[in-house]
Amino acid sequence: MRAFRSLTVLVLAGLVGLGVGCKRESSGGADAPLRLGFFPNITHAQALVGNGEGTFAAEPGVGKLEVKQFNAGPAAMEALVGGSLDVSYVGTGPAINTYLKAGRDLRIIAGAVNGGAMLVTRTAKSAAELKGKKIATPQLGNTQDIALRYWLKRQGLSTNLDGEGDVQIVPLTNSDILVQYLRGGIEGAWVPEPWGTRMLLEPEGGGQILVDEKSLWPEGKFPTTVIVTTRKVLETQRPRIVALLRAHVKLTERWEKDPASFTAAVNQAFGKLTQKPLQPAILQGAFSRLEPSLDPVPGALSTAAKHAQELGFIPTSDISGLVDLSALNEARGGGAKN
Repeated sequence: MRAFRSLTVLVLAGLVGLGVGCKRESSGGADAPLRLGFFPNITHAQALVGNGEGTFAAEPGVGKLEVKQFNAGPAAMEALVGGSLDVSYVGTGPAINTYLKAGRDLRIIAGAVNGGAMLVTRTAKSAAELKGKKIATPQLGNTQDIALRYWLKRQGLSTNLDGEGDVQIVPLTNSDILVQYLRGGIEGAWVPEPWGTRMLLEPEGGGQILVDEKSLWPEGKFPTTVIVTTRKVLETQRPRIVALLRAHVKLTERWEKDPASFTAAVNQAFGKLTQKPLQPAILQGAFSRLEPSLDPVPGALSTAAKHAQELGFIPTSDISGLVDLSALNEARGGGAKN
């Protein structure tokens, strides 16, 4: 565990440095753009459609908008803490890490997507059959990595960084996970959608869902994507943040009311950014496990923090103050109450 913690410190060192040692970029005055970050992932569905169709930019009060794409949560959080980003869609793992490692200035201001993560295996049909096998996750210490390690621990299987545990966990990008799975290089992976469905349905894929993560949470609810900003931005640019959240609320309600057309809009935006729209069966399978949600499920966040602490990723699981839904309440017409 000591080696595990040491490497974790190294992984997060850049983030901490940005929080305390680097000169922060100013978000500028009223004429400066509001800088929004998101990933070209379908788990950032509202961001894909909001950017692709101009929903965010068209919302009164947002003003000039600058959109930035990221491929990993830590990079987006570094930009947010460093002051070159104002607000971002991100996974819960990087949000919790950043809050605890960079001065507790980060705020989760809304939920976006719940669900959509699973462990897919080629041959193993039980936890015991994973012993001696190689399983991948998208990144050391990310949301799925923590979920896998904690689940394996609960099954009595050890993991560590040097690969000498009962199960070897290998950090790979989602696209590399798919390639290695199809080639037989790994037994499986704990991944977000659409990668789980792609592993199952792509030619030469197959296998089974060994664990659907929703089965591990009360009522099957766990946040996959949330919206975050910093305390400073929330104080200095609150009207613009509220306006952006109004657009987010509209996109979320649109998904809830007409999931078929919204899913098609997500795939169109996804295809435009990646040049590879998802095939209908994969799209349908992936979205069957995703749920739009303005609620970031604070109870699940606290539980996730406890899991990360137990595994040695973070020094404490106290995330009191992380969630601030007052701007979301304003955007929904309910005033500024938390």
